[in-house]
Amino acid sequence: MKKVLFIDRDGTLIHETHDELVDSFEKLEFLPKVFRNMHKIKQNLDYELVIVTNQDGLGTPVFPEEKFWPVHHWMLRAFSNEGVDFDEIFIDRHYPEDNSTTRKPGTGMLTKYMNGGYDLANSYVIGDRVTDMMLARNLGTKGILINDGSLKGEINENDLDAFCVSITNDWDEIYKVVSRS
Repeated sequence: MKKVLFIDRDGTLIHETHDELVDSFEKLEFLPKVFRNMHKIKQNLDYELVIVTNQDGLGTPVFPEEKFWPVHHWMLRAFSNEGVDFDEIFIDRHYPEDNSTTRKPGTGMLTKYMNGGYDLANSYVIGDRVTDMMLARNLGTKGILINDGSLKGEINENDLDAFCVSITNDWDEIYKVVSRS
């Protein structure tokens, strides 16, 4: 069965901005070592690569699509130029208060992966928020939290220790973890 890396976008592949809107090229900055390690994952390991991202209010006046898509497509081309093409991309536009089942940590966008055809026990969610580790729990995968350790208490409080197998800010370490499965 196929393994999957469910990868958050903002804060995981690219830096999260203070306003949480990567809506201009000036705000686009990649995490250190992400290209090298994503390339190694694609070349050396057998995972499907899936971006799963919440983009609050995408398509509204606060976050117009014409500001989002050029930056998003440029980011994808940058990865593709390094030999990294994503198998699927899931973008949820809801706000947290909408309580949508498709918004992380909900699994509504990811039901095709939960039908028994994927090795979720040996798959990972990689993200920078506690909700990403909740998604790992909800999918039955492992989780890697991109963080300096400051969210460890929230991981414990939410009983996510069994799912969050690594907390690191280093993409070299992320590669080591996913290469062991």
